Amino acid sequence: MATANNIGSVTTPAPVHPACSSGTLGRHLARRLVEIGVRDVFSVPGDFNLALLDHLIAEPNLNLVGCCNELNAGYAADGYARAKGVGACVVTFTVGGLSVLNAIAGAYSENLPVICIVGGPNSNDYGTNRILHHTIGLPDFSQELRCFQAVTCNQAVVNHLEDAHELIDTAISTALKESKPVYISISCNLPGIPHPTFGRDPVPFFLAPKISNQLGLEAAVEAAAEFLNKAVKPVLVGGPKLRVAKAQKAFVELADASEYPIAVMPSGKGLVPEHHPRFIGTYWGAVSTSFVGEIVESADAYVFAGPIFNDYSSVGYSLLIKKEKAIIVQPNRVTIANGPSFGWVFMADFLSALAKRLKKNSTAHENYSRIYVPSGIPLKCEKDEPLRVNVLFKHVQEMLSGDSAVIAETGDSWFNCQKLRLPENCGYEFQMQYGSIGWSVGATLGYAQAAKDKRVIACIGDGSFQVTAQDISTMIRCGQRTIIFLINNGGYTIEVEIHDGPYNVIKNWDYTALVDAIHNGEGKCWTAKVRTEDELTEAIATATGAQKDSLCFIEVFAHKDDTSKELLEWGSRVSNANSRPPNPQ
Repeated sequence: MATANNIGSVTTPAPVHPACSSGTLGRHLARRLVEIGVRDVFSVPGDFNLALLDHLIAEPNLNLVGCCNELNAGYAADGYARAKGVGACVVTFTVGGLSVLNAIAGAYSENLPVICIVGGPNSNDYGTNRILHHTIGLPDFSQELRCFQAVTCNQAVVNHLEDAHELIDTAISTALKESKPVYISISCNLPGIPHPTFGRDPVPFFLAPKISNQLGLEAAVEAAAEFLNKAVKPVLVGGPKLRVAKAQKAFVELADASEYPIAVMPSGKGLVPEHHPRFIGTYWGAVSTSFVGEIVESADAYVFAGPIFNDYSSVGYSLLIKKEKAIIVQPNRVTIANGPSFGWVFMADFLSALAKRLKKNSTAHENYSRIYVPSGIPLKCEKDEPLRVNVLFKHVQEMLSGDSAVIAETGDSWFNCQKLRLPENCGYEFQMQYGSIGWSVGATLGYAQAAKDKRVIACIGDGSFQVTAQDISTMIRCGQRTIIFLINNGGYTIEVEIHDGPYNVIKNWDYTALVDAIHNGEGKCWTAKVRTEDELTEAIATATGAQKDSLCFIEVFAHKDDTSKELLEWGSRVSNANSRPPNPQ
C-alpha cells in the first residue's frame, strides 16, 4: 500500500467486496482512498453527492463519518491527516464546497494532504445555459472551482468518464507529493456507470521518491559544516515544516551527533522529542519557555529546520535573530547565513549528511544547564478557592503519557499547552499558521478517529467552542473517548489581549447541559462542572477511571483575566505590530 508516509512502496490491494466489484468511477475512488491509507471519510450529504456516497459505503475498508456541517467535516479531515498522513472529506456542490473552504485553506497553510471531494452537477448540464440550485444563480458553474484554486495544489473537475481515472489519480498523487489539499469534483450522474478504464483494481501508486541533487547536497553540507564547526555555542531549532519534509528522525540524528541543545518553534511543538536529554523548550522570542530565548538569541550560530517566521511566531516581528548567524533548512532548500542558497536539497538528506560532518559541541547546552532554574510549581488552591488556569494545566501535565495526545485550540490554550512537557510518543497538534477559532472541535474528532490507540485531551476555550460545538454529536456516535476541557472564561480572551472591546464578550452557555442534550442518552458521554482544584481532581479521576471509555466533557470555570503571562506579552507585541501607522509614501 502506498501511503502518505510510505509513498515509495506498494503492496497488493485488499480484496474487493462484491457490492463494489463493478468497474465504476465510484468504486475506483473508494479503492484509491483505501490504498493511500484513508479508512474514515468525513461527509455531509447533499443531493449532488448521494450516489457517490453509496459507493464509498459499499467499500468495506472505508467508514463514512457523517458530520453536522461541512466546516467541521473539513476540520476533521485536517485532524485525521495529522494522525494518519492523509485525510478526506466529501460534500455537495457549492453550498457544501464553499462551507468547507475555510477548513481546506487551514489544511493548505499547515501542509496537510486532504482530499476534498465534491459531488458536482450532472455532466449534461455543463456547457448549457441552465441555472442550477445550490449555485449563485448563474449558468457558469465555475465559482466553486475558482475559490478552491487558491487553497489547493490541484483541481480535478470530472464530468467525462474517459479522463476521470487520470484526473483523480493526478489529483491524489499531487496531494501526497506536495503535502497540500486537492479538490475533486465528480458529476452526480457518473459514480455508478461502468467504464473500461475502471475495469480492474486501481493500478497501485508508485510515487517517485524525491532525491537531492547530489552535488548541491555535498556543497550545502560542506558549507554548513564549515560554518557550524567554527561556532562557539551553536543551537538547533525545529520548525513546523519538519512534518512535511518527513525529517523528524534526521533532526534527532543531527542533535545526537552534534550535542547541540535543541529547541522547538511554537508551531513545531510535537515534532521534536521533548524527552531528548538536550531538549531545552520552546523558542518563541519574548514568550519562550524559561531561559530558552536567552540561549537561542545569544548563540553565535543556529540551525532552523523547517521554520515559518510569521507575525505570530515572531511575536510581532520582535525576534532577536540575525540572518548572518542562521542556517535555514527548508524542505527542499538550504540557505547559509547571508551567503549561498542550495536548491533541490531535501531536508532529511541534508540533516543526516550534516550529522556525519559536525564536531561535538555541547557548550550552549552546558550554558543552559548552568542558568536554568526550575519553574515554580503552582501553589495548591485553598479549599473552595476558585480554580486558577495554571493549576488546571499542572493537572493536565500529570495526565500525559505516550498513550495520549493534546489538541490545543487557538487562544490562551496555545500558551498554556506550549508549556506542557510531552512524554515520548505523546501527540500534540494545534493550528498556528491559520489560527481559525473553532478548528479544534472538528480536528479532535478527526484525530481521535485516526489515532484510536491514543486518548485525546482537547483544551478548548468557550468562544472557540461556540463556533463548532455541534460535532460533539459525531464524537459520541463514533464512540470516541476524548477528554475535553472547556475553559469558560467568558469570551475571546486572546482577542482581549490584542485589542479589547465589547465584541469580545459572548453569551454564556450552560455547556455541560448542552453536551448532555446532544448526548441524549445515546452512546457514552459524561460531563462535569469544575470550580475548585478538589472538583478538578475528582473529575479527572472519574474521567480516567470509571468513565475511561466515555467521551468526557469537563467545563472549567476561570476568571476572565486569568491568562498566562505569555499571552499578555505576546498580545501586546502583536497589537503593536497590527497598529503600526502607514509608512510615509
